[in-house]
Amino acid sequence: SKRSVSKSEIETFNYKLNMYIDSWMGPRDERVQGWLLLDNYPPTFALTVMYLLIVCMGPKYMRHRHPVSCRGLLLVYNLGLTILPYMFYEMVSAVWHGDFNLFCQDTHSAGETDTKIINFMDTFFYILRKNNHQITFLHIYHHASMLNIWWFVMNWVPCGHSYFGASLNSFIHVLMYSYYGLSAVPALRPYLWWKKYITQVQLIQFFLTMSQTICAVIWPCDFPRGWLYFQIFYVVTLIALFSNFYIQTYKKHLDFLFFYIHTSTNLNSGT
Repeated sequence: SKRSVSKSEIETFNYKLNMYIDSWMGPRDERVQGWLLLDNYPPTFALTVMYLLIVCMGPKYMRHRHPVSCRGLLLVYNLGLTILPYMFYEMVSAVWHGDFNLFCQDTHSAGETDTKIINFMDTFFYILRKNNHQITFLHIYHHASMLNIWWFVMNWVPCGHSYFGASLNSFIHVLMYSYYGLSAVPALRPYLWWKKYITQVQLIQFFLTMSQTICAVIWPCDFPRGWLYFQIFYVVTLIALFSNFYIQTYKKHLDFLFFYIHTSTNLNSGT
């Protein structure tokens, strides 16, 4: 039947694509075999394409429609993601009891977790609420790229030296989604003064991750060097983009502060 032929063609395509990727990347880690979405790459690629299409078409669809509040859903979604403290605890606990090496950790250690698909919802909420100014190149680049990167990471290096950046990222997400969840309540917004510092902490995270990755290049162990070089490159792009976001977002506030100080000084000096 047409249905069985179609299924057979998909299986054949997946097999050939897996053989090609494996010939390029080497053998996969058997510990994650059978995990959701990890055996074949096309679903991850398809989800990324769907995400980019929604990013492109969503604002056009909402152009002549009223924004959707999503307040209750946002509160549940963002505070629900604060379950990440448990993930952070599990990672730190595994690292502590596994006697991990800070400078370079081989791949013979505990696994990690991937939650990148859930983060697509951030963008969808922006579209529904017509907060299109928040859908920046940085936002799209980070969300779309991370899903694909973590498909490869989970298949080939789901543990080992990857633990440091993943643990830090889980902690940062606790802070970030706590802020977003609380900001969904209008009465609390005047008291949320720490948004600026979230970006600062994110930049610190990137610098720490890059420094720790460079250590593994200098003092290598049984962890693929290609992944180390790629991680350094990717983190550098994040540092550049997040730094640009920070400057563009808070430069106006700094300019106003300097203008205020300069004006006050002139008035006090009688000039």
